Amino acid sequence: MSGTTEGPMGVGIIGAGVISKQYLTNLTGYPDVRVVAIGDLVPEAAQVRAEEYGIARHGDVASVLDDPEVELVVNLTIPAAHASVGTAVVEAGKHLWNEKPLTDGLDSAKALLAAATTRGVRVGCAPDTVIGPGWQQVRRVIERGDIGEPLTGQVLFQSPGPEKWHPNPDFLFQSGGGPLLDIGPYYLTALTQVFGPVAAVASLGSRARDQRIIGSGPRAGESFDVTVPTHVGALLSYRDGGAAQAVFSFDSAIRRTVIEISGSEGAIVCPDPNQFGGEIALTRMHEKESEVVASVETAQGRGIGVLDMARSIRAEEPHRAPGEQALHILDVMLTTEAGVGGGPHELSTTSEKPTLLPDGWDPTARTL
Repeated sequence: MSGTTEGPMGVGIIGAGVISKQYLTNLTGYPDVRVVAIGDLVPEAAQVRAEEYGIARHGDVASVLDDPEVELVVNLTIPAAHASVGTAVVEAGKHLWNEKPLTDGLDSAKALLAAATTRGVRVGCAPDTVIGPGWQQVRRVIERGDIGEPLTGQVLFQSPGPEKWHPNPDFLFQSGGGPLLDIGPYYLTALTQVFGPVAAVASLGSRARDQRIIGSGPRAGESFDVTVPTHVGALLSYRDGGAAQAVFSFDSAIRRTVIEISGSEGAIVCPDPNQFGGEIALTRMHEKESEVVASVETAQGRGIGVLDMARSIRAEEPHRAPGEQALHILDVMLTTEAGVGGGPHELSTTSEKPTLLPDGWDPTARTL
């Protein structure tokens, strides 16, 4: 394994796409890490990011893997490449931080973690939002007993989808993508911070249309295929007790995010787990009004998981967004997706839609 045992950790980036800007903005400002190299399948893209953020070296993927100053690699490639690039990273003897999901298949994810164990390197994986101050405060509120015993969770994420703003959205609607595998990791990981591991899941899903149109950038107007469900509903039960229901959709004109935890003594509305801060509102049992128990403002963002990983490696302590957690969340998502493909159970009853009330219907009027 390459690297030293003290001082700032040398970091390399693989993948110079949209998400790299968020990581680089933060990582280049953390004194405990040094971004020393960036690579991409398109070396010119890596050069643009390197010049933008003052990174010393840039090139292709191999140039990052071969760099002796790189101890930890941040893999920001598309989901379909997470396994192959991640495996190359650990085989090069370097620690790995993968963007979510860990890989696009359970077997490849297990093989990646096994390879890391063999090589004596660590694997971490997004989301790191759950170690941000917002969700850390959620855990404190729950663990000090403000809502009693956590019993149920409710999640809603809905939007029209990212094709209107993302210049290359194809991968978000194909294997490893869709609202479940793209957005699900934030919410499902957050729920495991409260309820622990998932024991079972049931699901339904649908796809509004088989093609979508890119709305911005140089490819605007171009159509692409959609191959995964774009609306998924799931019911989850947890090994240590508790249950949750979740909806993830790219098929709604309304943008809305909800995550709530209900307990034996009350309920809280939690911050969006795709963000690092936010407001926490508590409603106690049998009280109508809610109170804001925390409002977390923070400049923290994507990359704090990399920073925590670097510090934990130096201290020889466990890091807080480990590959094993990401493997479990991947298992939950793929099991959910497989359940969608299996179709629903048929019911023995039916019902007809009632007609609308007539215009001007007035419950206070005398009509009989």
